[in-house]
Amino acid sequence: MKKMFVTALASLISISALAQQPWQKIQMPTAASVQQSWLNPPSEYGPEPYYGLNGAVNQQVIERDLDTMKSLGYRAVTVQAGFGMPFAYLSPEYFQFFRMFVEQAKKRDMRVWIVDDAGYPSGFAGGKFTQLKPELRMQALEVAQRIPAKGSDTIQAAVGPNTVAVTAVDAAGKTVTIPVTNNAITWTAPAGDWTVLVVEHQFRTSPTRSDTNPTHKKDGTQSLEDYMDPAATEQYLQFTHEQYKKAVGDEFGETILGFRGDEPDYSISGLPWTPKFFSRFEQVKGYDIRPYVATFLLPKGTAMTETQRRAKADYYDVFSQMFRDGFFKPQGEWCAANHLEYQVHLNHEEMEMALTHSEGDFLRDMKYVEVPGIDAIWHQIWTDTISDYPRLASSAAHVYGHPRAFTESFAAYRPAPDVTMARYILNEQFVRGVNLIETMYYPATTGARGGPAAYMKDPAYPALLTYVRRMSYLLSMGEPASSVALLIPSSSMWLGDTASDATFVSTERLLSEHQIDFDIVNEDALATDLKASHGTFETMSGNQYRTVIVPGAAVLSQQVLDRLHTFAAGGGKVLFLGGTPSLIAGRTILDARAATAADFAWATTETSAQLPETPTPPAYPPAAPPAPQAAAPAILQAVTNAVGDQDIWLTSPDTSLRCMTRRLKDSSVYLFFNESAAPISDAVNFRNEGENSRQLVEEWAPATGAVSSVASTRAPGTMSVQLKLKPYETRVLMVR
Repeated sequence: MKKMFVTALASLISISALAQQPWQKIQMPTAASVQQSWLNPPSEYGPEPYYGLNGAVNQQVIERDLDTMKSLGYRAVTVQAGFGMPFAYLSPEYFQFFRMFVEQAKKRDMRVWIVDDAGYPSGFAGGKFTQLKPELRMQALEVAQRIPAKGSDTIQAAVGPNTVAVTAVDAAGKTVTIPVTNNAITWTAPAGDWTVLVVEHQFRTSPTRSDTNPTHKKDGTQSLEDYMDPAATEQYLQFTHEQYKKAVGDEFGETILGFRGDEPDYSISGLPWTPKFFSRFEQVKGYDIRPYVATFLLPKGTAMTETQRRAKADYYDVFSQMFRDGFFKPQGEWCAANHLEYQVHLNHEEMEMALTHSEGDFLRDMKYVEVPGIDAIWHQIWTDTISDYPRLASSAAHVYGHPRAFTESFAAYRPAPDVTMARYILNEQFVRGVNLIETMYYPATTGARGGPAAYMKDPAYPALLTYVRRMSYLLSMGEPASSVALLIPSSSMWLGDTASDATFVSTERLLSEHQIDFDIVNEDALATDLKASHGTFETMSGNQYRTVIVPGAAVLSQQVLDRLHTFAAGGGKVLFLGGTPSLIAGRTILDARAATAADFAWATTETSAQLPETPTPPAYPPAAPPAPQAAAPAILQAVTNAVGDQDIWLTSPDTSLRCMTRRLKDSSVYLFFNESAAPISDAVNFRNEGENSRQLVEEWAPATGAVSSVASTRAPGTMSVQLKLKPYETRVLMVR
């Protein structure tokens, strides 16, 4: 019976894989095959505007707006139910209208992404959780009572039925757990000054911007679901996705490409919580976390003991696992089962210290998401900033075997970008592996404020979208080629270690400035998700890492340490930058042991503190680009030694040049981007495959679609091409 089940499961997986459309999986075409679709890529590769169904929308409005989008160069549309529609969100009339919308898009050979809610963050179902399923709303732990006490004081107090823990804390951080009996406490304080903290679970939601909220405010009146409870997400799917399936399911995987989520996170006071949290925590970690939770809720800036700090890191570890499994995984699996893709971005991806406490771990959240994303909606990317965070999305796609990563761009930029700046913002993301473009914002033309955003009305905008279409298509073909993995030290950030975040961001910049293509990985990937071979880690996309860089981590798991040791023994390179972790965790961070020098004797360690400084984005208006901050020679040499022979390098090093590579069946695609205001004129060198290699170099110009031969010079083991780039210019070279 077991053998029959395994065989049936394998057949089901095989059928599912066969059912995938080309745009849903890694493809390995030849350059000639790609060139056939280069001029006019399939509509599945976008780009798409974010379209709001605001006001008195009807068929005439839809036809007019889709025609305008198509004339601008859009080939898909991300659509969201808006405010003031002439029918209720998720009503039969709404779905009748939506059916018409899909038919009109199909008539124009346009594709549709469905925004999964009537606003953001995803997960409130247009207010239905508050109205119909209040027991499945988001919850948090909060301090409900603070009772001061001095030595020998006896505290007698009633506590609420939602109390989960009562803890007394003194000025030094010492704690005493106080038992609760019949919803009351009685406790006599030892010597000293104490505060009794009564912790309750409460319904508490991140603010929602809902177009079904009559006030149009971003507030808590329409609560999000309990993200950590799979039953809540199942209800969410019933409220939303399943209703779309009834209305337009015959277009799933055809005209409709998938569902688009937006910024799910815990932007709340207190601690993320769900009714099964404590039992799940004890199952994962083996101890009761309740005696510690009060100390996690002390006012910001309150010193914590080392034990409390470690227990808090364990809390966020379990929280992030439950967030992934309760919210992201069910939606990704539902979309896959219905021939769709799930695309979503989180909140403030460029601020990892904040993200680790509101969403846990970016790559962990994205494990089951078919199209991982980021947003660039204010000033995260501009000519005066350093912006490597888009690699989070592309890296998640690479690690978990997906061809595309998306961006939501431009929504709240102040000042708003013109076409030239829009091109720069998108190029910064293209060269970091993002290859599906969504632009904000296009409200339906039902009122004075409707129609495309100002930058979309520039006469040069259609040419930009033509460029974007070809870039998106080309950079979705083949597989990633990065052979360097950079660990994001989320566990250290759960500990509150800001230095690990700073070292990580600086290392991103160091690698980018030296044309070293890399992916970001987390501990889950190193521990289990990457396929380990002799001296390599292989992603589900097929690229193999030969180098792993660990930047400034304060803690590392024993499982990861063991896998890295085996990786190094097989010939892989492991580099610890800024020092080695001081803690090695087993099942828990609470009981992590102290690391010793012997733990890292097999690896390379560079303890110099001088990494490139990443400046804080300046105030508006944008200023001059930040001056390059050179890394210490020892660090650069350590990185160079760990990375080994690069596939490409400049004759004269230039920290302004960025490079990204993808592999086709018979070719390599190189995207170069000059991120500076100064021109670049240099020779770029490619490692030749052999003395008798007859590699051909072509320039692929996405603006025109032209493909032309490029002159090269050759030496044993090397081929060189002259690279000239104007300020902020890109160039695509195909080496066949």
